[in-house]
Amino acid sequence: MKLIVGLGNPGAKYAGHRHNIGFMALDRIAADHGFPGWKTKHQGSVTEGRFGSDRVALLKPETFMNRSGDSVQAAAAFFKIDASDIIVLHDEIDLAPGKVKWKEGGGHAGHNGLRSIHSHLGPDYARVRLGVGHPGHKDRVPGYVLHDFAKADQDWLDDVLRGVSDGAPYLATGDGAAFMNEVGKRIAPQRPSTGTRKPATPDSPSRAAPAADENSATGEDTGPDTRSQLQKLMDRFK
Repeated sequence: MKLIVGLGNPGAKYAGHRHNIGFMALDRIAADHGFPGWKTKHQGSVTEGRFGSDRVALLKPETFMNRSGDSVQAAAAFFKIDASDIIVLHDEIDLAPGKVKWKEGGGHAGHNGLRSIHSHLGPDYARVRLGVGHPGHKDRVPGYVLHDFAKADQDWLDDVLRGVSDGAPYLATGDGAAFMNEVGKRIAPQRPSTGTRKPATPDSPSRAAPAADENSATGEDTGPDTRSQLQKLMDRFK
């Protein structure tokens, strides 16, 4: 079993914030894959379902971001799973908008939600880093992440959320590479071929057939010309 956690802050006033992209991703997964309604448990909202034979629980902590670890630890204890069976989806200011990265273990890079999870469970869980971009200066970060996505962000945001949902069955198996492949089909789809080919180019002069000899009407090779200059001149006036 896997516990998939989306980070964010509870309440309608935060729903559209960049900091809540983890909540948004779980909502899309639950809706697309027919999970039952959310229930209040483990200091968060929880829903359980399956991808084939793989059982998963989705968790949105309602403890506010800087205490996310309280909820994650409670859910992990209930389901009797280790940190290695937890995947956390969170906003990442160090990635450009629309970029997604899979990561296993490592530091929290100053993210308050990850810092809280680290303090309860250690670093040995997987993360899906959802790029939201950087405001340009560290002093502007709090106001930036605690603000709604701009209208101009909606297209790439929809692609990212759909890609994460498409790849969710691979989160359930812990296959990060396969998950990223599904995400990539949404955020960087292959361009279709036009089905046209460049026309064949004529052979270069170096490959062209040799010109017909001046004394051969058909252009066929007649061998070396052994006539004298006088004979050639007389033949031209025949």
